[in-house]
Amino acid sequence: MKSLIPGILAMAAIVLASNILVQHPLGLWLTWGAITYPFAFLVTDLTNRIQGPVAARRVVLAGFVTGIACSLIGTQIIGEFGPLVTLRIAIGSGTAFLAAQLLDVAVFDRLRRAAWWRAPLISTLVGSTLDTVLFFTIAFSATLIWLEPANDVSWATATQPLLGFGPVAPFWVSLAAADWCAKITLAIVALLPFRLTVAKLTAKVA
Repeated sequence: MKSLIPGILAMAAIVLASNILVQHPLGLWLTWGAITYPFAFLVTDLTNRIQGPVAARRVVLAGFVTGIACSLIGTQIIGEFGPLVTLRIAIGSGTAFLAAQLLDVAVFDRLRRAAWWRAPLISTLVGSTLDTVLFFTIAFSATLIWLEPANDVSWATATQPLLGFGPVAPFWVSLAAADWCAKITLAIVALLPFRLTVAKLTAKVA
């Protein structure tokens, strides 16, 4: 269990930072949380590579618990438009994180014997896609308004050109598309620290 502490602390820090930074916009469709959150996949993949899937799932669970705690605190903080975290956002965030991270662990484990970059890249791409779809659909789609009828998401369901220039779609779809693009970009960027960290840690073990 002691060997999991670095991974648990890193995951908790990323989840905490992302929950804080999501309150701060970055352009029209992103928040600063979109820049920090994808590195949760890096922590999961590093743990999986060095210590295996069981350890990775424990790190994911620690991140999930941290996220739930952040959501509970957020529901008690009232901002300009109501609680910082609504029920739908809390459900979407927790569901997306747990499902996406566990899928990442499973895909990585299946590919661990392939070329070094395949497991972290493909598992993160698959996990990130599921994360984006689940979170934004649960949090903002008009079809799930029954989850929290009192929560007005009309701002998210209003239609406009996708990312400002594409076909007309609900605003939340633009948010999801921008978020997915950020995740994919950072998944590629994270390959370098993944490679360097694995090389350093395995050298220590050897």
